[in-house]
Amino acid sequence: MRYFALIFVVLFTASCSNEQMPQTERERWQATAERVTITRDKWGIPHVYGSTDADAVFGMLYAQAEDDFNRIEMNFLTAMGRTAEAEGEEKLYQDLRMRLFIDPEVIKAEYASSPDWLKALMNAWADGLNYYLHTHPEVQPKVLTRFEPWMALTFSEGSIGGDIERVNLRQLEAFYGGPPLEMLAAREDALPPEPRGSNGFAIAPSNSASGNALLLINPHTSFYFRAEMHVRSDEGLNAYGAVTWGQFFIYQGFNENTGWMHTSSGADTIDWYDETIIRKEDGVYYRYGTEELKLKESDITLAYRAGDGSAERVVTVYHSHHGPIIAGEGNTWQSIRLMNEPKKALMQSYLRTKAADYAGYVESMRYHTNSSNNTVFADSSGNIAYFHGNHIPVRDVSFDWSKSVDGSNPATEWGRLHTIEETVGVLNPETGWLQNTNNTPYSVIGEASPKAEDFPPYMATFPENYRGINAVRVLKDKKDFTIDSLITAAYDPYLAAFDDLLPPLLAAYDALGTDDSVRVSLAGQIDLLRAWDKRFGTESTATTLAIFWGRDIWRTAFEDAAGVADYRVRGITRDAYVTETAGRVGLAALARASEKLVADFGAWQTAWGDVNRFQRLTGDIVQPFDDSASSVPVGFASSRWGSLAAYGQRTFNDTKKIYGTRGNSFVAVVEFGERVSAKAVTAGGQSGDPTSKHFDDQIELYAKGELRPVYFYPEDIQAVAEETYKPGER
Repeated sequence: MRYFALIFVVLFTASCSNEQMPQTERERWQATAERVTITRDKWGIPHVYGSTDADAVFGMLYAQAEDDFNRIEMNFLTAMGRTAEAEGEEKLYQDLRMRLFIDPEVIKAEYASSPDWLKALMNAWADGLNYYLHTHPEVQPKVLTRFEPWMALTFSEGSIGGDIERVNLRQLEAFYGGPPLEMLAAREDALPPEPRGSNGFAIAPSNSASGNALLLINPHTSFYFRAEMHVRSDEGLNAYGAVTWGQFFIYQGFNENTGWMHTSSGADTIDWYDETIIRKEDGVYYRYGTEELKLKESDITLAYRAGDGSAERVVTVYHSHHGPIIAGEGNTWQSIRLMNEPKKALMQSYLRTKAADYAGYVESMRYHTNSSNNTVFADSSGNIAYFHGNHIPVRDVSFDWSKSVDGSNPATEWGRLHTIEETVGVLNPETGWLQNTNNTPYSVIGEASPKAEDFPPYMATFPENYRGINAVRVLKDKKDFTIDSLITAAYDPYLAAFDDLLPPLLAAYDALGTDDSVRVSLAGQIDLLRAWDKRFGTESTATTLAIFWGRDIWRTAFEDAAGVADYRVRGITRDAYVTETAGRVGLAALARASEKLVADFGAWQTAWGDVNRFQRLTGDIVQPFDDSASSVPVGFASSRWGSLAAYGQRTFNDTKKIYGTRGNSFVAVVEFGERVSAKAVTAGGQSGDPTSKHFDDQIELYAKGELRPVYFYPEDIQAVAEETYKPGER
């Protein structure tokens, strides 16, 4: 009897001990993995299911890491201001720019004060990545061997760097101890960078063949910057779309009832302040009203890779109450103020993916932290909407906010934020359609758009662009849109820029005498351009000639420092200045473009597809290109010329062909009926691993502008499932 009593005591004690024993980290990971299922469809796209939202986030990050851990790590090194630890001293000032706003101790405090539901998601985010590294010891991170939950707050909206990238790096470097500005300026290319941004179209039921709302989701980013994913849980999460590597929310996408597309916003959400500096024995002060306030002074330690080891540099930085000092000379320093609320931003970014209707989406917008974006929206109730910006402070309109303002004048302080109702917006317009292409919101629905005079000047600063002109043209006067016809509209080949650029060229040619040698030498080229329908195509020789000529015009325009200064003083747009340049130097530029085509391709009559190519050789973030390696012809052109299907391209490493690196990175068209249906394509393929069949299996579709079916419902996913597994089993 005493023997059985002893066994009972031992077993009872052991049971109590087990109940009290804390779960190890590995056990927690494994328990979570058991509640997660990842199904890869025929294109390798992960469909992640988790019992809870946190479980789904765990699986979401595990699946992302399988596809491209390198991009996840590099995104977070950038977001935390630690890129130099991987890439060396040349990235120090990029890191400093981020660290002026991202203080790890502040971020940790933000994590500690987060609501429990958000903490659970951040914990799962870190667990998913750490479990991936645990189960894949062959993966060797550059720097981040462990992820902590608070790190998720350093990258809380989908455009890496976001507003912070508006800080001029060469001015920052010159101010905080780098070479003088004139030396740094010599590093810059005179030609403005490829236009950035995206296209969003929404079609109301009145303009669709089915009576359902339609949405075009078309971000223009660097290729492979975002992955395609589907993530769902038993707690109401069921979102599909483009996710920036390393984040736990679908940035541009849809659920069963709502869809959201972000475009870059011209709303003025950032301001620069000229601070009047006073130096004293105990520090640096700045004038504010009748007071002299002391600048906050602090040291930032920046680590960087040096050979096979590492080194550090300590930079003393300054902040006024407006924000960090980012530039300056003499007694005038410049500070910057921008939205920096990572906790609220992460909450908004996640919660909008679960919005069930228009009202729910608007509620998520009231966090006012999607500062750098507009939103094009559609839902299953037939609503379509445009939201302009999301973080616009009320300001005194007597100041010119397009320039830096006097930081010593209290009247330049921000007021409250404009409400959603006060900003430019459109809901269910009578046109039955709306669009934004990073252009002015005052053409969102064509002639019936909101009027600029009804809003303060700082509300919208972007001018019209050629994509916007083309968007209005393809959307107006059409009443029977389907998924396929909206795809056709999104890939319309018209290059509206040449409506402006070609007339001054043709006029200059027609003004030449009949015996003029230039007239004789360029007769064939002029005849080709005069007859051209201004539509791109892989077989078009006119497209090649026009774009090589246009590139020469742009370079000529922006290498003319005096001309650039003059057009800015006159207040005309960049496009208008380029058109003026075409009238002045168009014939000479056409001769140079012809000579280049002859030198590089043997004839100035060269098909566009022979020149303009898609190539993916490696999984590197900065891609190499090689004319002797396999590539695919692409008809699309740069958005600079008005191509809706944007394809930013140039030569690399002495290549003669030009290769795309940014633009149409993800394209989806969604219809919100009783069941949501969609088609999509991703640049290249889902995987960043060159040995995977999903590394380049979408190139042919992408290059032709063909979209494949999206598999959203479980039965459809299972019908095309390539593999189903739990984290840790693959």
